[in-house]
Amino acid sequence: MGKVANFCDFFVICSGNSDRHVKTIAETMEEALGQKGLKPLHVEGTREANWVLLDFGDIVAHIFQKDTREFYNLEHLWQDAPEINWEKK
Repeated sequence: MGKVANFCDFFVICSGNSDRHVKTIAETMEEALGQKGLKPLHVEGTREANWVLLDFGDIVAHIFQKDTREFYNLEHLWQDAPEINWEKK
């Protein structure tokens, strides 16, 4: 993101299957990064959990329900940024 946006180094964009799934992903991400000493500067969207934003400064995470992710299509909005696909193995 550094070459196309000056407010963060990485966007994490992922999807959950339901509001509960989105909340669980957000909670797990917050807990895992907290164990690394990172605390969110801002959290938004946890009540409805259609789109949860976790702002850790250099890392901004967007966790969507699938329909909401398709509607906002952040991947297209930030298409000039290099994409890194990640899968836990």
